[in-house]
Amino acid sequence: MVRYLIGRVLQALLVLWIAYTATFLLLSVLPGDGIMIKFESPEMGLSADEIAAIRAYYRVDDPTVLQYLNALVGLVQGDLGYSIQNAVPVRERLATAIPSTLGVAVPAFALAALLAAGFALLAGFARFAWLRRTIQSIPSVLTSLPAFWVGLLLIQVFSFQLGWVPMINPDPVQALILPVITLAIPISAPLAQILLRSLEQAQGRPFVQVVQAKGASRWWILSRHTAKNALLPTLTMAGLVFAEILAGSVVTETVFGRPGIGRLMSDAVASQDLPVIQAVVIIAAALFVGVNLLVDLLYPILDPRLRRQWASTETPTTAKEVAA
Repeated sequence: MVRYLIGRVLQALLVLWIAYTATFLLLSVLPGDGIMIKFESPEMGLSADEIAAIRAYYRVDDPTVLQYLNALVGLVQGDLGYSIQNAVPVRERLATAIPSTLGVAVPAFALAALLAAGFALLAGFARFAWLRRTIQSIPSVLTSLPAFWVGLLLIQVFSFQLGWVPMINPDPVQALILPVITLAIPISAPLAQILLRSLEQAQGRPFVQVVQAKGASRWWILSRHTAKNALLPTLTMAGLVFAEILAGSVVTETVFGRPGIGRLMSDAVASQDLPVIQAVVIIAAALFVGVNLLVDLLYPILDPRLRRQWASTETPTTAKEVAA
């Protein structure tokens, strides 16, 4: 177990290093200059010497290799640099943006899980085959809906037509309702698809037929047998979609005018604020790696076979491989 954890941590560090390096190299070859965009505007009224001093401070004229090494050393030391557009530490901008994004992401993920479970229950207890097929097809439709379109539709219906959720000066709870729903709908679709498919496969296994022959109810079979078997692949998908919330937050925060990681990333790309872009990429990669590591560690809790596997061997094997 200890060897497995050490191996997973080393893999996580390798992924973070590759993500940071790839981002740095891609941004270094792009045309444009964040310093020029910000400070060489005539409105700033800066002299050539002042602009040269700013460029020297940000070290943008250093060789690419030297810029990379300096940035990497700063990252290891916890220094993410200074925002070019705001002239403040990147950590301060992240400290302001991350709580806002998490305030939407966490309830949106919880709502998505409830929606996926609701689809599974409705499909599992549907008495007619046509109704079951209709319910099973709904997640495919939800997957095809663009997030920005869903957000605009919700604003049009619930704010402008029904007047249930105000868009001007809403209270903190009202300001979360529509963004949470907008973010939850595309997340719930893949969760529901995996859960429905896993339940269908579990229901066709021999042990389910044995339980049915003993006279067990459909609810008993679902809650005590098939749900546990369907939970493992759904848990893996849950880790993937939760890590993708940052990508969805770009659209959601733009549509609803909310501050957060998404808006921060969008503004940084528009102004070529490279330190902010690199910091957001690292945050996204760390979230992805951390959530998937947590999911991998939850597998032995849900599957006794994995606990026996780790107890009987010292060879580090990923939980997902054993479960497969």
